Amino acid sequence: MPNAIVHAAERKAFELVLNQVIKTANKEDGYIKVIDTAQKFLGDTWKPEAFDNLRKTFTKGEKYANFFDRILRDVDPEVVKGLFMAFGFEAGYVGYHETRKNAEKYNINVPWVILFDPTSACNLHCVGCWASEYSRTLNLSYEDMDRIVTEGKALGTRGYVLTGGEPMVRKKDIVKLAKAHKDCGFMIFTNGTLVDQQFCDDMKECKNIVLSMSIEGLEDATDNRRGEGVFDKVMKTMDLLRENRLPYGTSICYTSANYKAVTSDEFLDFLIDKGVLFSWYFHFMPTGNDTTMELVPTPEQREYMYHRIREVRGYHGGKEIFLMDFQNDGEWVSGCIAGGKAYFHINPNGDAEPCVFIHYSGANIHQNSILECLQQPLFKAYHDGQPFSDNLLRPCPMLENPAKLRAMVHATGAKSTDMSDPENVDHLTHKVEEYAKNWAPVAEKLWASDHPDYVPKTEDQIQGISDEG
Repeated sequence: MPNAIVHAAERKAFELVLNQVIKTANKEDGYIKVIDTAQKFLGDTWKPEAFDNLRKTFTKGEKYANFFDRILRDVDPEVVKGLFMAFGFEAGYVGYHETRKNAEKYNINVPWVILFDPTSACNLHCVGCWASEYSRTLNLSYEDMDRIVTEGKALGTRGYVLTGGEPMVRKKDIVKLAKAHKDCGFMIFTNGTLVDQQFCDDMKECKNIVLSMSIEGLEDATDNRRGEGVFDKVMKTMDLLRENRLPYGTSICYTSANYKAVTSDEFLDFLIDKGVLFSWYFHFMPTGNDTTMELVPTPEQREYMYHRIREVRGYHGGKEIFLMDFQNDGEWVSGCIAGGKAYFHINPNGDAEPCVFIHYSGANIHQNSILECLQQPLFKAYHDGQPFSDNLLRPCPMLENPAKLRAMVHATGAKSTDMSDPENVDHLTHKVEEYAKNWAPVAEKLWASDHPDYVPKTEDQIQGISDEG
């Protein structure tokens, strides 16, 4: 844990910077002055060129300066401050340094974010949702969740993402947890149908909770997957959050069927008009015995997403919304971030899985501490194997390097954690082998186009690496 006196002093300094942001943002060179102050405070957390890029990006009138103007105009300034303190200072700064120290101390991955599912219950039954097939009676108790956060904080982890099931089924416990751990940030991935005024009031009081709502596109696409009337309910939730001056984003699974629709100008302009500030894009993953490859984007479709997301979020032009593509943005996070490198997942049965899409484990929080979960053989194999490719457009040990996941699971004795129909790792990896083979040459071309010193691998070299596992 950080020294209490140093921590308090640094927190106060960070608060002063945030106050300066809110006070000077709309003035000439306001953001530049803030970045200058931040560089002095953050020191070696970021490289000097990162701050130089920020200065160019946040020049008055530029896209992201306008974007942050919108945040400060539309969101309660006290909520802005609370969220930046929780996710920026506590998780991003203090947590980052503490997790790095403990990773070195124990020679393991220690994440700055932990995902966990408060419940398997959900008020919807969405097509293609792996969690929807689980029993709806599994829950982490409040005591379980409090222990996850308490033990996580002891290792430096101060960012928590709640998934499911539908986490908002447990919203009273979530509020209780957020109030008990004010030095942590909590992001909730939700279908958006259970938010009411009381929860908005709770978020304004806590100031360390933010929502990311799942949406499949416009009304027809969303209702076809999530059920009739769901789109209208999500729109009403967005309106309610906006009325309460609370920030929010969306979570979008892109598939072979919707990839263009969910990145179209029409759709993105619609999100911005509704007040959406950010959106997480997730490549459809064929997890589960009954899941086929039909909805998995083709290599050509994935390449389209690669270019489109970069176009939309470019420093100049594009849209005033922040986008992240969790399959094509491996370059910015040094490849696969699972297995505790940046995060891991705890399902509602308590199993500690390397990734929300990789359902294998050798540890459970009901028998193991968080530290012991991170020390399990499967996570150690992740630690020793990352990055799984020197081309970070092929980051995943399942989707792009299936032989590596297969080898890790067999070598460590990890068991399937699927609670309805356990999927053998050989079945999962065999399913994606053709996809991995077809994506590899496209990834090599794209990576070489952005990295002039990189020599693209031949098909024989790629096949040789795949055969080694």
